[in-house]
Amino acid sequence: MRLFVGLGNPGKQYADTPHNAGFMALDRFAARHRLPAFAAKFSGEFARGKVLGEDVGLLKPQTYMNLSGESVAAALRYLPVEIADVLVVFDEMDIPSGKLRLRRFGGHGGHNGLRSIIEALGSQDFPRLRIGIGRPRDGREPTGHLLSRVHPDERARLSATLDLAVEALEVSLREGFEAAMNRFNGREQLAAESE
Repeated sequence: MRLFVGLGNPGKQYADTPHNAGFMALDRFAARHRLPAFAAKFSGEFARGKVLGEDVGLLKPQTYMNLSGESVAAALRYLPVEIADVLVVFDEMDIPSGKLRLRRFGGHGGHNGLRSIIEALGSQDFPRLRIGIGRPRDGREPTGHLLSRVHPDERARLSATLDLAVEALEVSLREGFEAAMNRFNGREQLAAESE
C-alpha cells in the first residue's frame, strides 16, 4: 500500500490558502481517480482506493499543520504501510510558483508540518513532493502569504501547479518515485502570467 499525505490546516478560513497546497493536491487526485469520499480517521480525513492498480490511501491531517505528525503516526500504526511507502505533499516558499521538487528523504527545511512528521516517526527517510508557492510579493510578511487567500491573479498558476503535482503522484505510482523525480525536478517552471 502507498500512503499520500497532504499537509494543510483544517477549517474554511484556510481552505484557499497557499499553505493548504497539500490538501488541494490530494483533493484533485481523489476527484480525478474517483476515490471514495474522505472520512474522519487517524485524526484526519482519509480516503482509500485502487489507483493505477495500486492500493492507495490519502490522508489530510486535521490536527493543524504543526501537529501533522500525530495523524501520520496514527495511520502508520494501523495501515500496512512502511515509512518508505509514505509520500508527503506540501507547500514550499523556497521553490518558485509553478515548479515542483521531489526528494527521497531529507530534513524539514523549516516547514512545521514536515518537522512534526519527522519527530513523530523518528525518521526523515520518506519521500516528499514540494509544491512551489514562491515567496510573497511586494515584501509581504511570509505568514500572511501562507495563510491569506490565493490572490485572483495567482489562481490559474496555482491550479496548473496542482495539476502537475497530481501528475507527479501518478508517475510515482506507475513508474516509480525515481522516474517522477527525473521527470519533474528538471522540468521548466510554468510560464509567468505576464508572458
